[in-house]
Amino acid sequence: MSGGVGATSKDISLPKEHEVAFKQQDDPTSFQSTKSTATPSKASSNFLSFRQLNALAVVTVFAASGMISAEDFAFVIFSLIYMFFLFKIAFPPPPQSKESSVFDPNTTILRVYVLVGAIIGLLLPIAYILEGIFEGDKEGIKAAAPHVFLLASQVFMEGVAFSDKFSTPIRVFVPVFYNSRRIFTIVDWLKTEFSKAEGDNSASARRLYPGRALALANMAFWCFNLFGFLLPVYLPKAFKKYYSAIGNKGKEM
Repeated sequence: MSGGVGATSKDISLPKEHEVAFKQQDDPTSFQSTKSTATPSKASSNFLSFRQLNALAVVTVFAASGMISAEDFAFVIFSLIYMFFLFKIAFPPPPQSKESSVFDPNTTILRVYVLVGAIIGLLLPIAYILEGIFEGDKEGIKAAAPHVFLLASQVFMEGVAFSDKFSTPIRVFVPVFYNSRRIFTIVDWLKTEFSKAEGDNSASARRLYPGRALALANMAFWCFNLFGFLLPVYLPKAFKKYYSAIGNKGKEM
């Protein structure tokens, strides 16, 4: 999976270890500085998780398929630029503090909720699109593709935002921003599915009703995610946590 980069980096790091041991014998204080400079490189090598790589692969495939509009491409690029803008101008990380997650990621309810979202939002729509390629359902494929593309982009961007570099409000910005945009793509998907006639050759009865049910399930889940969880629950807790950390650091200073 790494294309040989991992093995190469290990081979290159071996001489440095001998050099550190040699320098430590001559100057013990040099070991601390060498260790501190080596730690960030190790963290940066694990910057992309397996889930991010999968999401990036989905984004690349859909981008190359020609089913994604220029507006959706522009949205992803704008979200990346605006995220760094917010990071630099509005929400820098609290000084000398490592922010913890708003919710415990190991909570059973949260893990089940994320799993359900992945199944409804990614796995089933991807299966629906792949099956539509064999069925010749060009309208259904084109309608479902933007939602999958944006959700995969959201997964990748969340991995970037949840690194130690970014503050909690930036981590909230990504799902809220993308979820709001995807609501409109799901509305277009619903319109396409319900505009199909039952006798249409491009969509058999076996595919027609599952497509409608899948679009409705995504609309229900992601509307609840935005209006029932992100905005009323996650957003206030995240800002409270962030400004509490800022206030505590201000008092200490």
